[in-house]
Amino acid sequence: MEPSLITDPALVGVLDQLIGREPIFHRPELGTGRSDFENMTLTDFWEVGASGRRYSREFVLDELEKRHRQPHADVWETSGFHCRRLAQDVYLLTYTLLQNKERKTRRSTIWQHTPAGWKIVYHQGTIVQDA
Repeated sequence: MEPSLITDPALVGVLDQLIGREPIFHRPELGTGRSDFENMTLTDFWEVGASGRRYSREFVLDELEKRHRQPHADVWETSGFHCRRLAQDVYLLTYTLLQNKERKTRRSTIWQHTPAGWKIVYHQGTIVQDA
C-alpha cells in the first residue's frame, strides 16, 4: 500500500539542496549554536514530535541548546527522499531516518526558500512500527 514517491525531475536541484540540510538540527556543518538554529527556522516554526506532541520554536531551540552544550554521539542514516512543491518557493521534503541503527522515523519538513536562504517552516517525525 506504499505510495509511489517520485520527485518531479524539475525539482532534482531543490531535492539535492534539501537533502544536504536533513536531518534538520543534526548537521554540525550548518551550525550547532542557538543563533544557527534560529537562522534555520522561520519565526513561526513549530513541529510535531514522534510522541505526537506539538512543540513551539522556542521549546525546540531550548532543547537544541541543551543537546549541544556537550559533545554527544549522533549516528544516523537517511533514505527514501522525496520532494514536492507546495507553492512558490515552498517545498515538502519527506524521508526515513534511522538513528543509532534502531529508531526508525518517517520525517516531513516543509521548507521555504527566502532571500536569506532555506528556512524550515514545519517539521514532523513519526515512529515506524515494523510489523
